[in-house]
Amino acid sequence: MDFEALHSASFKTLDDTVDGWTKMLRRLTDLKNDARDGLRGKANKANWAGFNATVSREFIGKTAEEFNDAYTQAESIRNIIRDTRGELKTQQRLLKEAIERGRANHMSVKPAGSGFTVTPNPDPKPANGQKDVNDLRDELQVILNTATEVDDTASTSLKALVDLTDYGFSGQKYADRDSAAKAIKEAENLARLAKKNPQDLTVKEFDALNAGLKKYSADELFAERFAEQLEAHGTLKFWEGINDPFGEIFNEREKQLGDLQKNLSLTLANATQADTPQMQRWKSEMTDLGSQPVNKNTNVPGFQVMSNLMRWGNYDDRFLSSYGSKLMEVEKTSSDNGAYEARRWSRGAGDPILNHSGTDLGSDPLVGFLKGLSNSPGAATEFFNDSFLTADEDHNFMTKEKGKEVRDSLSNFDYLFEERDWPRDVNAEGEDSTAGRNNLALALEAATTGHPAGELPTVDTPPHNDGQAQLMNSLVSSIGEDPGRLLDHSYMSDSVGQITSEYLPDVNRALSVDPASDNPADENKGESGNVDKLFPIAGASADLNSEHVTALLVGLGQNPEGSAAVETGQAAYLGNLMDYHLNPNLPAEDRYPQTAQDTIQEISRRSGEISGSLAIGRQEAILGPAGTEAKDFEDSIAQQKNAWSGSIGTGIGVGVSFIATPVGGAIAGGAASTVSSLVLEHLFQQSENNALQDAATDSAGLWSASKRLNLEMGQEAAFPAAKAHDLPYQNQVADWVRNGRDDGYSDASDNVSRMADHLTTEVPPA
Repeated sequence: MDFEALHSASFKTLDDTVDGWTKMLRRLTDLKNDARDGLRGKANKANWAGFNATVSREFIGKTAEEFNDAYTQAESIRNIIRDTRGELKTQQRLLKEAIERGRANHMSVKPAGSGFTVTPNPDPKPANGQKDVNDLRDELQVILNTATEVDDTASTSLKALVDLTDYGFSGQKYADRDSAAKAIKEAENLARLAKKNPQDLTVKEFDALNAGLKKYSADELFAERFAEQLEAHGTLKFWEGINDPFGEIFNEREKQLGDLQKNLSLTLANATQADTPQMQRWKSEMTDLGSQPVNKNTNVPGFQVMSNLMRWGNYDDRFLSSYGSKLMEVEKTSSDNGAYEARRWSRGAGDPILNHSGTDLGSDPLVGFLKGLSNSPGAATEFFNDSFLTADEDHNFMTKEKGKEVRDSLSNFDYLFEERDWPRDVNAEGEDSTAGRNNLALALEAATTGHPAGELPTVDTPPHNDGQAQLMNSLVSSIGEDPGRLLDHSYMSDSVGQITSEYLPDVNRALSVDPASDNPADENKGESGNVDKLFPIAGASADLNSEHVTALLVGLGQNPEGSAAVETGQAAYLGNLMDYHLNPNLPAEDRYPQTAQDTIQEISRRSGEISGSLAIGRQEAILGPAGTEAKDFEDSIAQQKNAWSGSIGTGIGVGVSFIATPVGGAIAGGAASTVSSLVLEHLFQQSENNALQDAATDSAGLWSASKRLNLEMGQEAAFPAAKAHDLPYQNQVADWVRNGRDDGYSDASDNVSRMADHLTTEVPPA
């Protein structure tokens, strides 16, 4: 900074700028609140349907969130400018005070170009002669250097903050200039460490790098600058090199490599969200480097390295899409169009151990990539629906068309879920790893539900779109055609169960169809054409096949986590649905055109059929060869209670008006929250009473215990709903629920009898 510029600065422009941003914050506060309470609040309560249910509602949610980000970015800009103004004013004051002290000591200070000169008076001279002149000169230079640093880092921080996004706003918050500048400086320092030859990195430097990434991984400015400085190739070289099993770092800090892997993954994921030209280049280069060896001394390809840095964090969807497409191209080539295990992912004896999560060694890049997709629902949906092989390509996957065998076309889902030969790997205990298919299930959970795996839907989760519903149809059809695809890998059931629990309106619809004709039922299954009104769906319908749904439910019933997810979801949905249909304020065009008795009986029937199908699977698990403990099923229900704490799940966001639920169904306000809570609480209480364990000695006992619990849940749903709406038939609903329950369990028994070749225990009689 020029001496004269600092000395003569009035700071009025900065004062006006700070005032302007402060006024802007007040206006943005109002807009933010209006967007949250008005725009988003009304959108979440509105009766969305069709295209609006998925696209418009999601757009409004994102728009409302942009107001939050706009406020945060404006606040950060104001804070940085305000802090910069304060620091520059301080340096100006120090400058003028030093000049005055010099004048009192017989020295004069004058501008000289961009700098200054200190001249002693000839008579009288400064008290200590030239020493005082030198001291004043040095003091003034320190002040100018400090002011220059303040000015430069403020400029760098503001530009970097604004450049993070091409469109919209950054949500990164900074209290002052120093915190933003420090994040950028730390990123540059740590990137220099990571760019060193990994063999030359000291243990102290490793610890500093690990601690810095942990501290700053969520900081957008830090993440972008770190990745930009390290560059794509440098990222691959660092992670491959530091995991050399013969290197000093690996030997000294092997147990800390897992933390570094996570911290680096979170940092890079955050960085990919930036729209800067440098990060666009980083993402493009990383994708291009995926098929190439990381360096000339190794055969390890970039995909093997980078995929292991995708297991944590939310990566940019566009990056995941292009990366995944290139990855599957290599998979196709290396597996000879899916005919064999992909040879490119083989691990040599001296190759680095690229994953330290304990689940696998990291040689198969699809394992890490799928874990990354589980955190990015949009990218996951697109990936699984993308084509892997067309019917025109040379491959061995056949289908029948008009009685003739022809080549089939496969999506990425078809290939990964049904056909791929997964490379063998081991976990930290040396046992066969299940991480590949387990991460596949997690990615499918995100892809079908629209939210990251392991989470419950929220009021802001939009209803299912066409891509998600299409994928759900493929998943259920695949399991229905070959239940072994789930049963042989039961560890996938927790995710598949959660998926199913978020498609319960679709499941209930499917079970309301006669499996013999695949048409809406007649005398056995309800009124034709009214199923959609009985189980309304906002957004896209998955159009599931009833026989496939039955096979899915029986399969999930054999796994404690999968069974618990569906049973808990159905309990909440049952309460919401009863309140919805018994609400006299429901518009006539939305009402199921049958009597209250028929309505309650039909809802109870479908609930009974779902619980009955799960019960048959549970019986197979407990009394069959697997020998699963009944306690495991009850413990899984108890764990669901923890997950659902503070939320009614399927009924999240229930207001006073008709709304679409986040899971694609439709419910009404009023007593819905209360009713669902009562049903859920009863389910959780029964799991704590060991009712299932007491009945686990034979199939009849298990069947009876399930029927009793389902009846109690149905009555807990119907009676409070009827009472809340002051309906005249409150004393009759218990019998109506019982009748529906009995029919539903009979349906389950009949349906499962047609697929009994998959079971070792006897199907309970209808």
